[in-house]
Amino acid sequence: MNAGQEAATQIDTSIPHSARVWNYWLGGKDNYPVDRELGAQLAESYPQIIDIARASRRFQARAVRHLALERGIRQFLDLGTGLPTANSTHEVAQSAAPEARIVYVDNDPIVLAHARALMVGRPEGATNYIHADLTDAATVLSEAAKTLDLSRPVALMLLSTLGHVVEDADAAGLIRSYLDALPSGSCLILCDTIETPESLAASDDYAEGGAHPYISRPAATVLSFSEGLDLVEPGFGSISLWRPEGEEEGEPVEQWGFVGVKP
Repeated sequence: MNAGQEAATQIDTSIPHSARVWNYWLGGKDNYPVDRELGAQLAESYPQIIDIARASRRFQARAVRHLALERGIRQFLDLGTGLPTANSTHEVAQSAAPEARIVYVDNDPIVLAHARALMVGRPEGATNYIHADLTDAATVLSEAAKTLDLSRPVALMLLSTLGHVVEDADAAGLIRSYLDALPSGSCLILCDTIETPESLAASDDYAEGGAHPYISRPAATVLSFSEGLDLVEPGFGSISLWRPEGEEEGEPVEQWGFVGVKP
């Protein structure tokens, strides 16, 4: 039995999982009835969540494309990858720069089961997957160094992920543990849902539905995670307003983020 098959046997379909619920909101098929039930419940009580999920994917693509085309970034470390979908990091990065190297990180068995799809990239570059907990920065960086040259700039990616790290100090420390190991010119792409009465209620409903808790944070707290970085214009705000392409973004969503560069 290969790693993917072993992982598939460990998938618990009796409780909802964030990667699968997110996949449901994106219109994917890699989810189970329990995920669809919670996803539909949240979409009814907090309708914007579907727009947030889809805006997050578009923001990711725009940010990766900008860094590859405008800033010459050729290495990407995608933490909390989730399930493969259209315009994944390696597809966007290697479309802009075929020699780009991408490492995905996730500890969800269902993502491991799909890792082969994540690792199909351009032969000029490299794509790899690490099955690890993103909060274990030492292990992730050690494994990532087998694919990435950590003496050269790396784009660190935390998209709709940091809400799983409940304590603000822990979240800030986690980001710092990665950025401190990366050289000048490295970047951080980050976004998460900001705290509003609606998003707070949705977080409570999500946890009550049996999924691993995911919190929203005040906008000022999310912005504080950019400390020490130079923000790329237009700075911090709704991801719908970050270098939008045409009119595809619609109304600004309550998912805010930034792209920052390490001096």
